[in-house]
Amino acid sequence: MRTKKLIRRTFSLKETNCTIISECETAISAAISAIKYHREKLERYINNHPEFLYTLSPLHVDKGPKVVRRMSEVSEKADVGPMAAVAGVLADLAVEEMLQTGCKVAVVENGGEVSAVSDVPIDIALVAGNHPLSKSIGFKLEEFPIGVATSSALFSHALSFGEAEAVTVFASNAGLADAVATAVGNMVKGDYVDYVIKRAVGKAISIEGVKGVLIIWRNTVGLGGQIPKLIGIR
Repeated sequence: MRTKKLIRRTFSLKETNCTIISECETAISAAISAIKYHREKLERYINNHPEFLYTLSPLHVDKGPKVVRRMSEVSEKADVGPMAAVAGVLADLAVEEMLQTGCKVAVVENGGEVSAVSDVPIDIALVAGNHPLSKSIGFKLEEFPIGVATSSALFSHALSFGEAEAVTVFASNAGLADAVATAVGNMVKGDYVDYVIKRAVGKAISIEGVKGVLIIWRNTVGLGGQIPKLIGIR
């Protein structure tokens, strides 16, 4: 990212807390407008369909706002409730609007979930609370588009039924990565660490659109699929 002069903005709206990066001010504005627009559409839909907010199982939606249909689609692939994908889907929709402005770098990080399209490599850090690897290692993203999401049972406000310190998923989009990280995180629990991690990795990479997964649990690291280059963070 040092090869370009990039603009970095933070934006918050209720539960949404974003970092937006691009070389174009117009793209930054487009992302903010998209997040506001799709959040409003989601909130209105939930007011009329409260089950969409509370269910922990997939909920198929044929007719509804784009944000709702996207959340429904990826949650069905991961077999989780649609709200498990909300941060990632909002990031994806914002990036899509950024690209409409003609920008070459469109990155949105929303609550730890990253959606990115870029013509230069992007370095991101792994963040998992106070775990020793948190903010010590990261990934060099070089193939786009990509979505990255991390679920943690210990260091996150998001609902998880597992025990993993971190489950990081790399996928074709952030919405899918978000949903799958939740689903895989829910599987990581019990007494047989190696078996559980192997099974969880297999589940993740079996889902169409998932590129790779990294799991950190009980001082054990499991990897599967195609993981971007690991880097050290100073």
